[in-house]
Amino acid sequence: MARAIELIERDIAVLQEAIRAIASELHNAYTSYLTILGQALRKQLILASYHLCTQGYPEKFLSLSLNQRQQLQQAIRNLGGQTSELLLTFIQGESDEEDEEDGENEEEVLDEGDEEDVDEIGIYSSVGDDEDEEDVNENDIGASSRGEDELGEADKIVAYFLAESSALPVINVPLKNFTPDASNPMELAKWQQNLENLVQQALKNVSHDANLLLQKAHVLPKKLPKPILEAAAAVSEASAEVMPGPPNLLNLVVEIENEQNAEESGLTRIMAINLRLGEIEFADTKLASSRRQIRNILVQLNKLGREYRKKQRERSVAEAEAAWRASWFE
Repeated sequence: MARAIELIERDIAVLQEAIRAIASELHNAYTSYLTILGQALRKQLILASYHLCTQGYPEKFLSLSLNQRQQLQQAIRNLGGQTSELLLTFIQGESDEEDEEDGENEEEVLDEGDEEDVDEIGIYSSVGDDEDEEDVNENDIGASSRGEDELGEADKIVAYFLAESSALPVINVPLKNFTPDASNPMELAKWQQNLENLVQQALKNVSHDANLLLQKAHVLPKKLPKPILEAAAAVSEASAEVMPGPPNLLNLVVEIENEQNAEESGLTRIMAINLRLGEIEFADTKLASSRRQIRNILVQLNKLGREYRKKQRERSVAEAEAAWRASWFE
């Protein structure tokens, strides 16, 4: 019986070696995938912003000055670049403790990161400590219909805000990455699923941040129905189908109530950025090919995982039988 246990353990060791090889292959495949995804994400973010500004809210975009438009476009490019860099950190594990601690500190800021909190962390700090948000809004991006002096002041404000767009509590992700045991298929499966969750959360965050930039630039409506947007985005994410219309955009018709006069309430069309992994992969052949490679590797991992669990079960049974015989006496 001891010999049988030894043989089983040898089989498990062989399986673990094969699983480690698959783990290395999976890690390399995800490194390539996330690199390509970062590039595709930047393109799709710019394309979605283009459609939103030119087809969704052309009048709002035209009301911006040339400087405001350039600053907005640069901020969107910066946001895409930051998210692209963030994606690669998901595959690096937790080897750098300082980076991990920095991420935890940023999480404390992120937990408060909604539209109202952005103003509270000092985006408009250059305007003056004594001015409140209402004072800022009187001189902000929407001042194109005012005098030249006021317009110049608005340019300064929007330029500062967009230039400091990297300070937005946007691209950090509350989920935690971890380094799995490369010889354990269950841990590898958990790591892979966690990595996919991190990617989805990053897409959700960058969509939120892009909408926030467009909202602060007065392209998007100031009061977006956040619960409706979140519900629509959840339905969109759950659907595997490619949505009609321009990709990576939510296009909704909602009823907006007038708090002062209910009779003036009416239907309003709202467009917002909603980056979807399926649509990004659909638009990029290299990314789609990289995803297929990952799926093929996961098929091999699942097969080895079943064999691994079977051998573990055999070892447990053999050890239990040996323990029974060792403790049995007449």
